[in-house]
Amino acid sequence: MNQSSIKIDVLLDPDKVPEQINWSASDSAADMTQKAKAMCIAFWDGTDKTAMRIDLWTKDMMVDEMADFYYQMLMSMADTFKRATQQKEMSDDMKTFAKNFFDKFRALQVKEQQ
Repeated sequence: MNQSSIKIDVLLDPDKVPEQINWSASDSAADMTQKAKAMCIAFWDGTDKTAMRIDLWTKDMMVDEMADFYYQMLMSMADTFKRATQQKEMSDDMKTFAKNFFDKFRALQVKEQQ
């Protein structure tokens, strides 16, 4: 049996706000530690039937980057849900929501810039 590890280091400022997120994976093709501006990790507790989440973002994560990050995560979750359940219609509904979410965000950004 093989084992793989993911290491995450978070550099905090004096107020415990993330300044930098670095991660590496033992099975990654990347030789170096990777930097990230945000991360979302979820674990499923099968006993309690609950999701445990860790959501962090750095001070320099821009609002438009956060919207794009969430759009991409929602689209990816829809793909994962489809692969895991074979429920194409539900996956398509999730993607429709993600697209509407992102379109609304972009419209708000344009409105705020006027």
